[in-house]
Amino acid sequence: MASGESRRPAGGENDWLTLGQAAKFLGVAQSTIRKWSDVGRVPAFYTPGGHRRYKRADLEAFLDRSGPGKPARGPLVLLVDDDPQVREVVRINLEMEGYAVREAANAEDGLAALEEEAPDVILLDVMMPQVDGWEMLRRVQERHGVGSIPVVMFSGQLDAGREAAERGAQGFVGKPFDLRALIEQTKQIVPA
Repeated sequence: MASGESRRPAGGENDWLTLGQAAKFLGVAQSTIRKWSDVGRVPAFYTPGGHRRYKRADLEAFLDRSGPGKPARGPLVLLVDDDPQVREVVRINLEMEGYAVREAANAEDGLAALEEEAPDVILLDVMMPQVDGWEMLRRVQERHGVGSIPVVMFSGQLDAGREAAERGAQGFVGKPFDLRALIEQTKQIVPA
């Protein structure tokens, strides 16, 4: 046996990737794959020290069923919020639940996205510059009819919940919101 060869079966240790290697393989942040493995979306082996290891075949299977360019598996959510960090956190968590998510940074972009492809539900921030969430809600209802596309509003103004119901929104979550509450309202309206 030559000095560089080993007795391991073909593919042995190269079949297992660390968290960093797996994240690079999938093209996502380590925090994203960590969350995906925590909820069982991507299978992981946990070492006695608590480190995650990923089988290359599992990652390839994951990419085959949900990788870039694949059709969305779940209902389409249009997420409209001017805060990019809020959008990222909500998007990642909704995707882990099986939803396809389209983001818009303001009401005008949200309305344009709505015309390209009607979502199954809209998650809409009330407080945004230029055109606020109330005006976007009014325009959605004007173009598509009240309730034809369910809308869940969210705002730091907790008294906005009553107003959201009065204006025809199907749900409301206070901000800073409980992420689970937002996801549960979305699941009640449009199950993934």
